[in-house]
Amino acid sequence: MRWKFIDSNPETIARLKREFRCSEIIARVMANRGLASVRDSKPFFNPTLDQFHDPFLMKDMDRAVTRIRENITKQIPILIFGDYDVDGTTGASMLFLALRTLGATVSTYIPDREREGYGLSLPGIDQAKSIGADLIITCDCGINAINQVAYANSRGIDVIITDHHTPDETLPEAVAILNPKRSDCDYPFKGLCGGGVAFKLVCALAEEMGVDFDQIRDLLDLITLGTAADMVPILEENRVIVHQGLEMLPIHGRPGLKALLETAGLLDKTLSVGQLVFGLAPRINAAGRLGDANRSVELLTTSDFERARELARELDRENRRRQEIQQTVVDEAIRMANAHLDPDNEYAVVLAGYGWHPGVVGIVASRIREEFHRPAIIISIDETGLGKGSARSIPGLDLYQVLTNVSEYLEGYGGHPMAAGLTLREDNLISFRKAFIAQANELLSPRDLEPSITLDGEMRLTDINGRFMDFLEKLGPYGPGNMRPKFAARRVEVVGNPRVIGNGDHIRFKVRQGHTVYPAIGFNQSQHYEKLIKGFPVDLAFVVEINEWQGQTTIQLNIRDIKLSNIR
Repeated sequence: MRWKFIDSNPETIARLKREFRCSEIIARVMANRGLASVRDSKPFFNPTLDQFHDPFLMKDMDRAVTRIRENITKQIPILIFGDYDVDGTTGASMLFLALRTLGATVSTYIPDREREGYGLSLPGIDQAKSIGADLIITCDCGINAINQVAYANSRGIDVIITDHHTPDETLPEAVAILNPKRSDCDYPFKGLCGGGVAFKLVCALAEEMGVDFDQIRDLLDLITLGTAADMVPILEENRVIVHQGLEMLPIHGRPGLKALLETAGLLDKTLSVGQLVFGLAPRINAAGRLGDANRSVELLTTSDFERARELARELDRENRRRQEIQQTVVDEAIRMANAHLDPDNEYAVVLAGYGWHPGVVGIVASRIREEFHRPAIIISIDETGLGKGSARSIPGLDLYQVLTNVSEYLEGYGGHPMAAGLTLREDNLISFRKAFIAQANELLSPRDLEPSITLDGEMRLTDINGRFMDFLEKLGPYGPGNMRPKFAARRVEVVGNPRVIGNGDHIRFKVRQGHTVYPAIGFNQSQHYEKLIKGFPVDLAFVVEINEWQGQTTIQLNIRDIKLSNIR
């Protein structure tokens, strides 16, 4: 694995070291995050609600607020149409609760993944008509739904789009389109998730209606979950949202979230973004991957704790079933890739299978990307010959742009530079695969495909002290854009007897540098065991963390890579 060190300005590091009177490694971590002075760092280390931008800076916000208030005044029903993933369902739940609080007659609709596919659907529009709604508000979808919005308009239904996916040049004929990624939108922060955009709509509505922010503040717990799960940058407004939400989640009385935390074994725990991503999000996602995602909205909006517990247990069972299905597809995809991938001449992996569950192709694409260190597309082909796929990328390849370049082979597509979805006919699969791989070969180099780890800098184990640990705590919440810092320590001595644990996958050992000794754990690092028993110094790449076990709290190094010293 290649170690890449973040290269920050030495003058900035020296200035931060003087201003904060801190160690060089602390100054370096701050410089790596663009915190160039005490003044710059204050909003970062103290994320508060007054850092939120004016919601009316977002293009079309005034039009959206005016249109919604018409329905509230006349008590005409509003349908909220959400995507079936965590961002979409938490955002739709938040909109439902907020609009109901503001006096609207409101209901929700989440499409069936298999029957309706991604995005605003005709059955959803028909559902709005059947309940007497003349307004649909989308959440986390709709930005490219030109035909669907035209259909809604033909049925006398207006559409307000709240989305954060990359727009095409032509936008739907909606009453309002709220998306900070619009080329004509001057909103200062472009990194909101879909639910975050919807929350800005709620903020604008509350402000216009004279409702105190405290009456909607408790909705930040739902938006925190969507923000964490959608892997948007935990910076600026997102940092404020997540900071506030993580404080609220363990103590909040929302039955659905309490039931989820209980099922995941996280009740009464200090929560992190990682725990939301790996503990709560898969259970919510399981509802839409294998069944009806409307259950997630019911879970998140119910006031009945017993019903919430029942739904949380149901989603937990569904998630276990999803894991079994996913592993089967992962195993088949890895076998297929090993058999057919030409690693020297193909800088991307495009795999298709009959009968693969479309609800797990996104997760499988992530696993294949990690396994083969290159962009991956996994496509499930049904009995009609329609393929539904998910794509995951690596730095250097913008998926949305590449899919645009090869769109002649696709029925539809959408997403982000790093993650996207697509549909295509089986007849176009070979041509699409050839065209996509040709684009990847042009944009990527062999070096881009090398496994690598990005490190904040070198440190000595003596740099780990109380102030350093306090600094790491203040640096959170962690996530994309502000990942937990990773460090290198050179010529570290292994002491005692290293052990292989966890069915032979993990290693546990102790290291010493001078008189300083720390325990270390390496998850899925057992391939490095022989290096630890040679009696030679080693170089470590690691994060520093607090380990809580059986009531004991210790500092440990969580190892990400090991090299014999002086061997690069």
